[in-house]
Amino acid sequence: MIRAMKEQDLTAVMQIWYDTNVKAHCFIPEEYWAGHFPAVKDQLPQAEIYVFENDNSDEIDGFIGLTGSYIAGIFVKEAAQSRGIGAQLLNYAKQFKTGMELSVYQKNTQAVRFYQREQFMIQSEQIDDSTGEREFIMAWTK
Repeated sequence: MIRAMKEQDLTAVMQIWYDTNVKAHCFIPEEYWAGHFPAVKDQLPQAEIYVFENDNSDEIDGFIGLTGSYIAGIFVKEAAQSRGIGAQLLNYAKQFKTGMELSVYQKNTQAVRFYQREQFMIQSEQIDDSTGEREFIMAWTK
């Protein structure tokens, strides 16, 4: 089931955020994610967050974070990946957004392919100032 994040979900959501970032971005030192953890934890409740709650276990298996039409990220815990949860979260957001954009590290080829499969188009590329890594700016419109 997909639903809006509740305050009591924050710990689980942050663990998924951290674990997924460390695994998906092996080209960025883990210390980067650890250093950003407190700021993200403070900012996350101000964003539009939808969680995927496992109907059998009531655990949070993933989430999508939005700020307006910008996708700050889709995160699915490792044990629940490749089950369509990311696509379900994205399709949920597509129901009430007319367009969305995001940035994704070029080296995260799995994520780039996922977004392309979901009809996002590469608009431009840039360097992420905080990591020095190249990113694609991708967009989707209804």
